[in-house]
Amino acid sequence: MYQYAKANLRSCKKMARGKLYIGRKVREIREANRATQAAFAERLGISTSYLNQIENNQRPVSAAVLLALAEKFQIDIGSISAGDSDRLLSALLEALADPVFDGYSPNLQELKLVIQNAPGFAQSLIACHQAFRRNSEQLASFNDQLGRASNLAEPTAYEEVRDFFHFIDNYVHDLDVAAERVAMKLGVPERDAGAALTEYLEGEHGIRIMRAEPGEALLRRYDPASKALYLNSYSPAATRTFQMAYQIAALEQQAEVERITTQAGFRTEEAAEICKIGLQNYFAGALILPYQIFMSTAKDLRHDLELLAARFGASLEQVAHRLSTLQRPGLKGIPVFFATIDRAGNITKRHSGAKLQFARFGAACPLWNAHQAFEVPGRIIRQLAETPDGVRYLSIATEVTKKGGGYYAPHRRYAIALGCEISYAQHFVYADGLDLTNRVAFDPIGISCRICERANCPQRAVPPLKTRLKVNHEHRSILPYVIT
Repeated sequence: MYQYAKANLRSCKKMARGKLYIGRKVREIREANRATQAAFAERLGISTSYLNQIENNQRPVSAAVLLALAEKFQIDIGSISAGDSDRLLSALLEALADPVFDGYSPNLQELKLVIQNAPGFAQSLIACHQAFRRNSEQLASFNDQLGRASNLAEPTAYEEVRDFFHFIDNYVHDLDVAAERVAMKLGVPERDAGAALTEYLEGEHGIRIMRAEPGEALLRRYDPASKALYLNSYSPAATRTFQMAYQIAALEQQAEVERITTQAGFRTEEAAEICKIGLQNYFAGALILPYQIFMSTAKDLRHDLELLAARFGASLEQVAHRLSTLQRPGLKGIPVFFATIDRAGNITKRHSGAKLQFARFGAACPLWNAHQAFEVPGRIIRQLAETPDGVRYLSIATEVTKKGGGYYAPHRRYAIALGCEISYAQHFVYADGLDLTNRVAFDPIGISCRICERANCPQRAVPPLKTRLKVNHEHRSILPYVIT
């Protein structure tokens, strides 16, 4: 309890540096406790009129009120203004940078008020902008097929599911807790997870683990009739273990997965089915890397990915991905960003608990060390980076190769990237030996060229949106134009 109070006090001090308008959240807390304004104000030790002003965002919340919320209602103050708000703000800023909104430039305080008071409106605006972008881009590419383009404005099923996980902070509480219970029952990670899950599937469900035929290009195949789970023997042990954990989710968490996808209200059955796979994958990761033990071990090992992978019998990607899901209320891990990137620069997985938010359109910044990982396969490379908003990060990246068979089998290559804001860098072994105080040591990176403000970037691919260009025919620099 003492540690909880200390954490909340630190959070209050940090928030006190700027005005905090969280009227909607305070109202939700009051209504969840079924209290009138008068009764709620009395418990917080403030007047009813002050509470009314807070709930209507006419006055900011003081540190004393934040502490009272934490003590009287067990609220995690550290997360009350972060997470969803940061992600929504980043997405809204990117949308409003589009030339379609030319002539309208709201200030940051206006946008924060919209996000805090009407997050549904902000998400709807972002969805409208996404539809506009998809429509514009696809109509330009298929101009000769306009008659068949009536549904291009809708998000793809994959995009809809990706955004679902993005906006729930990549954390699914009920599945996470359920997976942790199973792990404790099996003694994972003290026992080898592969052996434990094999025994559990056979003992609890009567399912035998079998080798798939060499010609079968699959990771997992379950035959309900014979109760046999076929796994690819060419897959690494960590992958086979993960697939067994996935099968447990499919057998035991069907009702919970169905409930979550139904509540999400996806547009299409296709999106709902893809989400079910994502939720079962989530359970699998939480089972082989149980929350509290994994978070504690990560802190002890200073987030050394290779040591964590060895300790839990997992892959580097599984470990890095799990670090990005440590968002349990009251028991959060270090806020990190996580992404997987292919060689073309496409971000195939992404989540950020930090301020860094990945671009929703276009490729990743070429100055980011995630691209360099392909040049030095098998090595973890480090980078100190600074984004245009002045926030500094420690970023690590490594190339991953997944093999699926013999000499002629295709090999998947991609990079995984993980990082944190520099204020948390001391918790990562990868910060050792780096000069975290030297501004020159930080590489200037952006989110995406289309929204990056840096005027003199030598790697710029396209001009930023909402800027005017000046062309001087008598003078040529790296870029054939000057951003004004």
